[in-house]
Amino acid sequence: MSAAFFAQQNLDTTLIDGLAIAVLGYGSQGRAHALNLRDSGCNVRVGVREGGPSYEQAMVDGWAVQSVAAAVREADLICFLTPDMPQKAMYEEDVRPYMKHDATLLFAHGFSIHYGRIEPGPEHDVILCAPKGPGALVRRQYEEGKGVPCLIAVEANPSGHAKQKALQYAHKIGGTRAGVLETTFKEETETDLFGEQAVLCGGATELVKAGFETLVSAGYQPELAYFECLHELKLIVDLLYEGGLAKMHQFISDTAKYGTLVSGRRVIDAHARRNMQRILEEIQDGTFAARWQNEYETGLKNYRSQLQEELRHEIESTGKRLRSQMSWIQQAGDKTDDRSRRHH
Repeated sequence: MSAAFFAQQNLDTTLIDGLAIAVLGYGSQGRAHALNLRDSGCNVRVGVREGGPSYEQAMVDGWAVQSVAAAVREADLICFLTPDMPQKAMYEEDVRPYMKHDATLLFAHGFSIHYGRIEPGPEHDVILCAPKGPGALVRRQYEEGKGVPCLIAVEANPSGHAKQKALQYAHKIGGTRAGVLETTFKEETETDLFGEQAVLCGGATELVKAGFETLVSAGYQPELAYFECLHELKLIVDLLYEGGLAKMHQFISDTAKYGTLVSGRRVIDAHARRNMQRILEEIQDGTFAARWQNEYETGLKNYRSQLQEELRHEIESTGKRLRSQMSWIQQAGDKTDDRSRRHH
């Protein structure tokens, strides 16, 4: 599927301007979407369950916060911006019984629809708008007059206007300032899960830990292992982000380039690639989704214990000690926190 770019100045937003929008959830994406929509002149209300930190943040940001059911009753466009697992119960208990017969459902990730956890009736448009960046970045770029690229998709289109709604929504949160790609719920869900499991989060952290452990077990200082296997990763990622493989090779040494070419494939070898293929197959056939749903519904015991084991790794204590001496990292973190807490 070829990329589609939609220029901001050429987009008619008459359709979405006439819709009452309910943003359900006020976490990373929910807060960014709600604030950007409001600043773009949309008719927005926020539905959050009372008592949590997101409820308090929404109040601080000036919203007349409603219950999920109350927000849904008034809405023509209902935006699911909560984590994946709670969405099914929220839909069954607080959305389906109260939503308008022709309300549109919008998701920022296709998991609940693609794996059949939520099955809307045939009278509802079902669309996706997924910014390719965290909520804090979506908000910050919008405030700076820029945007984060968005994916849009249509799962159901009884109104005949579903794609226009998705595109206009992306425009209102700043996405068309950067570009919008059209995809499907299936493609967005499966590629997103694969990327975070095999490369961005799961693959990257295991690679970092394995490199750290290899050096430490060979007798090298953990501080040096931390710098070589974790700290300097940001320098490489920034080069890749800014200019792909070409820019990385432009700015690393000839020795590093030669080592990359002769050693990288020894780490990510045929065995690693076969495991990546198996991970993708488990995402495609629903095995991962079923496993994650079962873990969630049985109390998250394994999830929590594995997470705690991850955070007890020696690289964490080493990194915490070293980062406390890096004032530039502390300052950058403070600015990020300030942007996240900024009142509107």
